[in-house]
Amino acid sequence: MHAVIVSVTINDREAARENLRNDIVPRVKQAPGFVAGYWVGIEGDKGRGTIVFESEEAARAVAEQVQANPGEAVTIDSIDVGEVVESA
Repeated sequence: MHAVIVSVTINDREAARENLRNDIVPRVKQAPGFVAGYWVGIEGDKGRGTIVFESEEAARAVAEQVQANPGEAVTIDSIDVGEVVESA
């Protein structure tokens, strides 16, 4: 398994939540190889998403989509793809 870890700065909290709920989560859930996703609001204006896929290829494909279309409600600070070495 591989995970996409996205860190963002939230520019508009309500718009970001609406976009996450109505667009991003449904689209990611339909992506090939999707296993699980978690999106976390960090103190202040920061947020992070961790999305797990069955393969590195599937994870990289979604990472590219996220990078290409972040929307206006958030600014992407970083996107990383890595192997899941353990889970619980």
